[in-house]
Amino acid sequence: MNADLLNLSTSAPSILEQESVSPSVPKAVVTDHIIKIKTENSRQLDDYQLDETFISFLPTEEIINKISDRSIKPSAIFVDADADKDSLEALRTFLSTHCIPYILFTGKFDPNAKNKAVRLQVDDYLFGALNYSLLKRIDVIRKLKIYKANRDSIIKTQHTKAIPQIKLWKLKRLVDLLAALVALAILSPVLLLIALIIKLESKGPIFYISKRAGSGYKIFNFYKFRSMRAGADAELKKFAALNQYGTDESDSVFFKIKDDPRITKFGMFLRKTSLDEIPQLINVLKGDMSLVGNRPLPLYEAEKLTKDQIAWRFLAPAGLTGLWQITKRGKDDMSPEERIQLDMDYAMNNSFFGDMMIILKTFPALLQKEKV
Repeated sequence: MNADLLNLSTSAPSILEQESVSPSVPKAVVTDHIIKIKTENSRQLDDYQLDETFISFLPTEEIINKISDRSIKPSAIFVDADADKDSLEALRTFLSTHCIPYILFTGKFDPNAKNKAVRLQVDDYLFGALNYSLLKRIDVIRKLKIYKANRDSIIKTQHTKAIPQIKLWKLKRLVDLLAALVALAILSPVLLLIALIIKLESKGPIFYISKRAGSGYKIFNFYKFRSMRAGADAELKKFAALNQYGTDESDSVFFKIKDDPRITKFGMFLRKTSLDEIPQLINVLKGDMSLVGNRPLPLYEAEKLTKDQIAWRFLAPAGLTGLWQITKRGKDDMSPEERIQLDMDYAMNNSFFGDMMIILKTFPALLQKEKV
């Protein structure tokens, strides 16, 4: 797979565990027309509709001709796992000059498909039903390809370093692994004590596990110590009127309640001390997150970030701490616009040295009056 697209591999099946696409899905984030390459082994040869998504099956040569004469403008090209690399070489070369996601797609998870994706040099490997999360991921891949093409074009014509270079540093990953391992080892007695108190205080699991959208809109299981009563997520609509970022769910990207009644007494202590975040070190070890990056968003928040300029926030790795945590400490909560701007700033200007500065500033930020 193309490593330049910011590690857009779907190593976890969780991306396809979401609900099927609803007819009410916003058109802005739905792939409008996907072309699946027609081969002798294609099971489905007829065009069909999936809500607002149109799937058509075309031979490789016809795909190239139709895109060239602009009779079609597909949002993605799908290829089967049994496709022959040589027969697809012309298409791959052709698509390298177009910002169209080139994706290996299978109906079910295939453990050999990821290696096949590398050999075919596609942008990503996806599998399962065409649901909202998968379509959103395709949309993000398309936007990243457009961004990279525009960036490279400006660099070649202007010979300048002013255009941000987005990288996932190897040294950054090494620091992530070492720091997470050392921290978990040192904090293990504290982790056991916290787990015991959570079980004694209220019914429910020790960990709160939710789906979050990280780098490249990769969906993964996000770990925290449970700080709310069991079933708190089901009460979101009940407390929508208390949302600090607005009461209209369609307009409000972020959701936060001051003095949230769903939080337990010990959960309040965990949040004030940020101890509830410690299990995210597991996410760091798994590669879902980094120590520093943009906060991974709950799906109900991430799905509302559909504008092209906002989607760039997903260029950056998901992080345990970041610009949110070190900005405006001790002051009132930031507005949604300020949070989004901080995400954009980090995505476009991240560096290893900058990450180290954020880590150093995180410790005093833990003493802030309000959590951001």
